[in-house]
Amino acid sequence: MTFRHRHLLGIEQLHPEEIRTLLDLADQYVDLNRREMKHSEALAGLTQINMFFEASTRTQASFELAGKRLGADVMNMAMQASSLKKGETLIDTALTLNAMHPDLLVVRHPHSGAVSLLSEKVNCAVLNAGDGRHEHPTQALLDALTIRRRKGRLHRLSIAICGDVAHSRVARSNIILLGKMENRVRLVGPPTLIPSGAADWGVEVFDDMAEGLKDVDVVMMLRLQKERMDGAFIPSEREYFHRFGLDAEKLAHAKDDAIVMHPGPMNRGVEIDGTIADDINRSVIQEQVEMGVAVRMAAMDLLARNLKAARAEQGVMV
Repeated sequence: MTFRHRHLLGIEQLHPEEIRTLLDLADQYVDLNRREMKHSEALAGLTQINMFFEASTRTQASFELAGKRLGADVMNMAMQASSLKKGETLIDTALTLNAMHPDLLVVRHPHSGAVSLLSEKVNCAVLNAGDGRHEHPTQALLDALTIRRRKGRLHRLSIAICGDVAHSRVARSNIILLGKMENRVRLVGPPTLIPSGAADWGVEVFDDMAEGLKDVDVVMMLRLQKERMDGAFIPSEREYFHRFGLDAEKLAHAKDDAIVMHPGPMNRGVEIDGTIADDINRSVIQEQVEMGVAVRMAAMDLLARNLKAARAEQGVMV
């Protein structure tokens, strides 16, 4: 299987064939996860440490579950209670952990580039679980798997990414991945929440939902990331929902079989109407959660294979 990387830091470094390799393996893990016995030995004997410097429910839980189902020894570090609070630097924390000989390090950090910096200081495989506004690669991969399973393909689709694009690492990773796989990507949102220069990214930009959703195959809604906003980006949540929240009237502009996505957590009545979010015929939001476990299993499996191969070349016992 074609996947050459030591770390998974972003989508930008991946070739289309590597994306397909990871998704094909994730498909196998979807089947495993639906069995009564959900266990594999792919990571048996390996140690996985999860370091989340930001709050997380779905990503942290699915990485933990993924590691345990693959047979790894999984440790979740409480970063809020770590020595970083005593003044220890991120690099010193990384060096301390590295001395414990972990095999996989899963990191979420509020600063863009922090995970990449950590990867240069440790001897294990590092997975980016979201760094600032930069990237969230496994979210884009699980979105891709969800789309491919529902639509039967992951190319030449029309996909609208709607809402707070400016603050979203999910949007950035999806724009890169969907572009690599030859899809037509649209960004839809108020000008205050669309990054300047977005039109140069090979996407179409709209500030009207009716126009932006016209005949699309996939509607991907984004969370309003108020914790990253340092000013008034929208007049009010009520006004935002009126203009940019997804409801039945706006969704009617998409294709009849268009699917609706959201990375979560959702703000119902702000980004998406609850009826649409719960529509089992259109919404794939719960499927995204399921695909998240399988994608993270696939990512750790592939990185572990490369780690073992590298250690074998160096004569290190595995």
